[in-house]
Parts: sequence; C-alpha cells; structure tokens
Amino acid sequence: MVLVEQPLPEGRDQALAGLKRPIPVCADESVHDRASLAALAGKYDAVNIKLDKTGGLTEALALVQQAALAGFTIMAGCMVATSLAMAPAMLLAQRARFVDLDGPLLLTRDRADGLRYVDSLVYPPTPALWG
Repeated sequence: MVLVEQPLPEGRDQALAGLKRPIPVCADESVHDRASLAALAGKYDAVNIKLDKTGGLTEALALVQQAALAGFTIMAGCMVATSLAMAPAMLLAQRARFVDLDGPLLLTRDRADGLRYVDSLVYPPTPALWG
C-alpha cells in the first residue's frame, strides 16, 4: 500500500494532526480549492485534486501549484463522468504522483473518441472529442 485516501469524514481532519503513520494520507473530501489548503497542513501528506470540486481547470491548476509549493504530494482524481469531462484533468495528471482518472470506465458507455485505457495507463483523447 502506498497511499490512504481520506480515512475520516470531512470535518474530522483534526484527528490526523500529529499522528505518526507509516503510509501517506491523502485529503479528498477535505480539499476543494486553494482556500481549503491551509487547513490540511500537518494532517495530510497529499491532496486529491478533482476538477468537479475546484470549479474548473483554472482553479485546479492553481491548486496544483500551491499544493506542491506547500509540500503536498499531488493526486489527480475524478468523479464519474465521460471523457469530455475527464480530458482536461490530463493536464493535472502531468504534475501528479498518483492518477485516478477512471470515471469513464465506470459508465456503461463513454463518448466516442474519448480517453483510451490500456492496462493501468490512460492516454489523451483524439481531437475529435472536442467536436
């Protein structure tokens, strides 16, 4: 095991403060945007950045930069969505140590020309995805 993701509900983060742990702990529900980052210091080792929670790509990219400067390991994550929603997160994935962009795999059917998955790798969509 290399990472534990949000072991406690949002709002209970204080229980992690000063806790010695052999495995890094990643904030998920507790991180939304740059404003939420300061409250995570000393409690989490990593942050899972999702476009849906940040409000879009601009804030997500700014959060990646600020989180990295603050010493957090970056994870690029997602909600369940099609490749059209997932494709911009490929920009986050380039700066992430952990990547979980499997949202389209959880759907019965994804959009045509979407992300391509081969084993544990994900590849960008074709330009046709954008119309």
